[in-house]
Amino acid sequence: MASTRLAKSPLALPTAVSAVLEGRKVTIKGPKGSIDLDLHPAVNWSLNDNVIQLEPTMHSEVDSEQKIVALTGTMRAILANMVLGVTKGFEKKLTLVGVGYRAQVQGKILNLTLGFSHPVQFPIPEGITIEAPTLTDLVVKGIDKHLVGQVAANIRAYRPPEPYKGKGVRYADEIIVLKEAKK
Repeated sequence: MASTRLAKSPLALPTAVSAVLEGRKVTIKGPKGSIDLDLHPAVNWSLNDNVIQLEPTMHSEVDSEQKIVALTGTMRAILANMVLGVTKGFEKKLTLVGVGYRAQVQGKILNLTLGFSHPVQFPIPEGITIEAPTLTDLVVKGIDKHLVGQVAANIRAYRPPEPYKGKGVRYADEIIVLKEAKK
C-alpha cells in the first residue's frame, strides 16, 4: 500500500516523553501532562527505541486506499502535536480592541466586558489556563492544540472584529482589512 511522505516519516520521542498503547488508545506523557488519542482502526502503529512508526491498513469502513493513507498522515500529525504539547505547550494570544473592552480572570471564570448591556462570563475548561497580562490582552495556554484553538475561537466569537472600525476580539497576529464608510 502506498504511503505519503508525512505518514512514512517516523516520530521520534524526546527523552522526557513516553508513549503507551492500550488497545486503540495512545497515551503520550511528558513534563507538562498527558494526552490520550483513540487511533483510527485503519492505522497501525509500532514503538521501537522511542520512535513511533505508523502504517496504513486496509479497513472496510474507509472506502478508498487514498483516504486510508491520508488518515495515516493525519494521525501522525496529531501525534506530533501531542508530543509538542506535552513538552512545550501551545498558546494563542487575543487582543480586545474597542473603548471599554476589557478582560479579567477570576478563578475558573473569564469576565469579558465587550460593549454588551451585561458582562460575558466564560467558564475556563479543564486543561486550559487563561492569563490577562493587561486589560485588553489575553493568552490562552494548554497542552492540547485543538482545545487551545477552540477556546480562543469561542472567546473571539462573542465579538468578532467588525470591518469598519476594527472593534472586537481578534487574534494578536490577525490583520483586519477595514472597509471605507459610505459618504
